[in-house]
Amino acid sequence: MALHPDFPNSPHAILDPEIRWFPADEALRDTSMDKLMPPLVASLRKKVKEFRGSGYVGASDTSKSLLNWWFKEPHLQMQADGTDTQFRYFFAQREALETVIYLYDVVGAKDKFDLMRFDSRGAVSAQMFDESWRRYVIKMATGSGKTKVMSLALAWSFYHKLYEPDSELSRNFLVIAPNIIVLDRIYKDFQGLRIFFEDPVLPDNGFDGRNWRDDFQLTLHKQDEVNVTHPVGNIFLTNIHRVYAGEDIPPSPDDDNTMDYFLGKRPTGGTTDSKVDLGMIVRDIDELMVLNDEAHHIHDARLAWFQSIQDIHNRLLQKGGALSLQLDVTATPKHNNGAIFVQTVADYPLVEAISQNVVKHPVLPDAASRAKLSERQSSKYTEKYADYIDLGVIEWRKAYEEHQKLDKKAILFVMTDDTKNCDDVAEYLEGRYPDLKDAVLVIHTKNNGEISEAASGKAKEELEKLRQQSNEIDSLASPYKAIVSVLMLKEGWDVRNVTTIVGLRAYSAKSNILPEQTLGRGLRKMYPGGVEEYVSVVGTDAFMDFVESIQAEGVELEHKAMGEGTKPKTPLVVEVDNSNEKKDIEALDIEIPVLTPRVYREYKNLGDLDAGAMTFQPVIYQTFSEEEQREIVFKDITTGEVTHTTILDTAGVADYRSVIGYFAQTVMKELRLVSGYDVLYGKIKAFIQDALFSQAVDLESPNTLRNLSELAATKTVIETFKKAINDLTVRDKGDAEIRDTIKLRQTRPFVVKDQGYLMPKKSVFNRVIGDSHFELRFASFLEDCSDVVSYAKNYLAVHFKLDYVNADGDISNYYPDFFVKLSDGRIVVVETKGQEDLDVPLKTQRLRQWCEDINATQSDVTYDFVYVDQEGFEKYAPKSFADVLTGFREYKD
Repeated sequence: MALHPDFPNSPHAILDPEIRWFPADEALRDTSMDKLMPPLVASLRKKVKEFRGSGYVGASDTSKSLLNWWFKEPHLQMQADGTDTQFRYFFAQREALETVIYLYDVVGAKDKFDLMRFDSRGAVSAQMFDESWRRYVIKMATGSGKTKVMSLALAWSFYHKLYEPDSELSRNFLVIAPNIIVLDRIYKDFQGLRIFFEDPVLPDNGFDGRNWRDDFQLTLHKQDEVNVTHPVGNIFLTNIHRVYAGEDIPPSPDDDNTMDYFLGKRPTGGTTDSKVDLGMIVRDIDELMVLNDEAHHIHDARLAWFQSIQDIHNRLLQKGGALSLQLDVTATPKHNNGAIFVQTVADYPLVEAISQNVVKHPVLPDAASRAKLSERQSSKYTEKYADYIDLGVIEWRKAYEEHQKLDKKAILFVMTDDTKNCDDVAEYLEGRYPDLKDAVLVIHTKNNGEISEAASGKAKEELEKLRQQSNEIDSLASPYKAIVSVLMLKEGWDVRNVTTIVGLRAYSAKSNILPEQTLGRGLRKMYPGGVEEYVSVVGTDAFMDFVESIQAEGVELEHKAMGEGTKPKTPLVVEVDNSNEKKDIEALDIEIPVLTPRVYREYKNLGDLDAGAMTFQPVIYQTFSEEEQREIVFKDITTGEVTHTTILDTAGVADYRSVIGYFAQTVMKELRLVSGYDVLYGKIKAFIQDALFSQAVDLESPNTLRNLSELAATKTVIETFKKAINDLTVRDKGDAEIRDTIKLRQTRPFVVKDQGYLMPKKSVFNRVIGDSHFELRFASFLEDCSDVVSYAKNYLAVHFKLDYVNADGDISNYYPDFFVKLSDGRIVVVETKGQEDLDVPLKTQRLRQWCEDINATQSDVTYDFVYVDQEGFEKYAPKSFADVLTGFREYKD
C-alpha cells in the first residue's frame, strides 16, 4: 500500500493516474474499497489527463482562457522583503478545477446518470444519489487548499455565465460553512473579494480579449449583514445552521424589513435564535450556485441541511430554472458508515499530501515509549491519565523551544470526553506546569465535535470572545499555548501551530468522527515551502488504535522515542550557535559588505525599439489547411507544452489582437516591465506584419494566426523582443559603493528541508546544510584546512546576493555558495559547482567585479573569490585552501 516509487515530491508536479495511491492489498477490495477509493475517480483521472493533454479540447472559450491563465501563465507575487516569487497552484487544486470543467463543458454531466458513466467498478447505483440536481464533490486533504478551489470555481461560474451565451451556471453564490469558525476563516479570505485579487484568480484585462477584472462585479453578504442586492453578482456567505427550509408564508420584497426576504425568516420552536431560513433567498433570484466548505454534513436526505438545498432547487424549478451546481469540498466526504460519497469526482488523499509536504507528518511514540505509560487506578480523570498528559507536555515543550527560535508558538491540543473532564484537564495543566499558567483555552463542543453555539451553553458575548481567542491562538500576542476540548474540533479550526495532540478517549462509529478529522486539527503547516513539519500524537491505547486505523488509507505513521532526554521532532533549524560553549562566535563571524546595485534597468521609452536593428532568423511562412487553421495553439518555448489557445469569434475567425496581446504580456512579465503595453503591442504588431516571416503577411488571415502558433514563430517573437529590450535598457553603472554590512552572527534562525548536514566547528552556524553532496564534502574539507579560520554557507537568510546579467540578457540575482575567512585575514567568496550551466562564467565574472569594487572602496579587509568545480576538486584533491586558490583561481571554459 506504499506510494508508487515514481510519485513526485513536489505538490506542483502533474500526477499521472498510473502512479496515484491505491490500496494495493487485494484483501481490501471486497471489504473496504467503498471506504478507501471514490468509485468515479479512477476513470475521471484518465479522462481529465487526456483533456489536459489536448489543450482542453471541448471546453468553452471562457473555460480554456481561465485554465490557461490559472495553471500555465507565470504569476509573480511580491514578498515582504521586496523580492518576487512565482505563485503556482498545487496540482490537486488544478485537477479539481479541470475535472469540474471537464464534466460540465465536455461531458455535460447534469445529474447522477451522467456521473454513473464513470463508475469503473460497476458498484454504483442510482439509489446512492439522493439529489436530482448537478452535484460534484471534491475530496482534498486538510490543509491542501480547499478555499482556493472554491474561489476558482466561483470565478469560473461567474465568467462562464457572463461570457457564454448558453451557460447554465450562475453569477449568484450561496457559500455555506459548517460552523462559525469556518465562517470566519472564509470571510477573512472573501472580505473585499481579497482572495480573488491577491491570488491570480482574475486574469489581467486584455487577456484573450476580455476585460476580466472590470467585469468581475460581486457583492459579499455575510449572514444577516445583507447589503443592497442585485439580480446577479451576489455571494451569500452563511453558517450551515441557518440553512433550514421554512414552513410559514414566505416573506415579500414589499415588507418593511426585507431581511427575512433575503435570508429567510428566523425559525421558532426547537431551534436557537441564531438560525435563519435561507431557502427564501431564491424567490427573487433566477440563478444560484451552492458551494459547501467542509461538506461532509450534506450527506443524508433526511437532514434539514440537505432538504434546504433541495428546497432551493425546487423553488428555482418553479421559475423555469434549476440549481446550477452544488460543489462540495471536504477532506472526508464520508457517510456515517465510512463509505465515500459516490458523487466524489476528484481526490487528493492525505497519504499524497503528507508525501509532498503539503501537510505535517504525524509522529507517534514507539513501542518502548508507549510501554512506559499506563492508566492509573483513580476516579479523578487527570490522575488516571497523568502519564499521557505529562508525555504530551514534555513533547510540546521540546517543540515550543525549537519553534520559539523562529518567532513561532507551538500549540498543545488535548481532547477529552466531557465538559467536566475538560475543565479538570485545564485546571491540571495550569496548576502543574508554570509555563501553562493562564495559558490554557477551554473549548466545549457538542457530542458530534462541533463547537456549541446554543445560548444555553454559553452567553453570546462569551461565544464571540471564544471565537476570537480560538482564531488568534497562533499569534504571539495571544496568551494561550494550549487548547483543551471536549471530543475534538471536528472541522474548520484551521490553526497552523498545533505541534502536539493528546487524546484521552476512544472514538466510536457512534460519534461519527474519523481519524482523518482527529489528525486534521494538527496537520496545517506553520512554514511555507516544502519543509518537513511534524505533529506528535500521544494518548491512551484506545485513542492510539483509533488514530493508527488511518494506515488503511495508506498513511505511513512514523514512530519515535518520546519523553525526557529524547530529541524533538521538529523541522531542521539553522541558527547562530550561541549556546555552543566551544565556539568563539565573535572570532568565527564574517562580515560581508553590501554594495549598491551595479546593474540596473534604465526604463527608456519602448518607442526607441527598432525592428530594423533586431537580429533574428526569419521564419518560413507555411500554408495550412482550413481544418489546421482552426486549431490555433501556443506552446511553451522551452518545454513545448501547450500554454495558450486563441479566442475565436462566433464566425470562426481568429482575432489576431489577442495573439499579439499574448506576446506583449509574456515579454512584459518575463522582463518584469510595469508599463508600456500599448507601445510594445504596436511594435510587435509591426514586427509580425513586416519582418517576422520571409514576406509581409495579412494579420487578418487565419493562416497567419496558424503560423504564429508554431513554436518557431512564438520563440522568435518573444526572444527577439526580450533581447532588444534588454539591449536598450540594461546598463552597468560602472561603479558601486558600500551601503551596509552583513554580520553572519546577526542572522535570524530559519528552517530548512530535512536533508544531509554537517555539524561544523569553524562556523557561526549550528549546521551546514548541503544543497548537494559536493557542498557537504567541500564543507568537510574546509573544516580540515589549517589556513581556514572560519567559513559559512551563504543561506538565503543571510541575504547576500549579487545582481548580474544572465545568459538571456536579463537582470538576475546570484547567491554564491560559501564565505571563507583565512588566517591572513582575507575573506574569500567561493562558488562551487557540480554541473555547469551557461550562467557560470557570467556569475564568476560578476563575482570578480564585486571583489574589485569592494577592494577599491575600502582597504581594511581584502576580498577574493574562487570557483571550484567538482570534477577538478576530485581530480586534484587539494590539501589546503591555498591549494584551492592556486589551482582553481579562474573559471575554465
